[in-house]
Amino acid sequence: MVAVASTMLPLGTPLPSFALPDAVSGRLVRSQELLGGPAAIVAFICNHCPYVKHIRAGIAELGRFAAARGVAMVAVCSNDADAYPVDAPPLMAEEARDAGYVFPYLHDATQEVAKAFRAACTPEFYVFDRAGKLAYRGQLDGARPRNTEPVTGGDVRAAVEALLAGRAPSDEQTPSIGCNIKWRPGQAPDYFG
Repeated sequence: MVAVASTMLPLGTPLPSFALPDAVSGRLVRSQELLGGPAAIVAFICNHCPYVKHIRAGIAELGRFAAARGVAMVAVCSNDADAYPVDAPPLMAEEARDAGYVFPYLHDATQEVAKAFRAACTPEFYVFDRAGKLAYRGQLDGARPRNTEPVTGGDVRAAVEALLAGRAPSDEQTPSIGCNIKWRPGQAPDYFG
């Protein structure tokens, strides 16, 4: 496994605008739907990445944690589904059901949403505040396929809990590590390096 780290989009960045189909329901989900609550979570994941598989139950639990607190959450798969058919919408829908995801699992076929977030890897998490400004970006927690740290969701949960308490999350944020997003030929962004 070759790991790639988050690019760490600058804190305070406004929630990028998007409208993507939910692989489970087929419904178009718009970024504006995430606003209006105390916080919003956007996760970039996919079906086949071993880093995502390792924390799969933690992602599902984060969804339940968020829903119980009125925090909107979506996950986005931006991988090239032609080259990686396991990440195509029909199997995304199956994965969402099998994993127990209670949030929309969106398909970013053009990869423009991943570029707007400067997403680099799966998994990667973003938390926006009530005003739609980026308050946290990085890892779910320290768990990785090759270490013994438990999957707790601690980093993202701490950011959400700070926002729920009316505080800004700590500026000390750890990049996520995972598989690179599988870009379509000629679509790799220029923000690496």
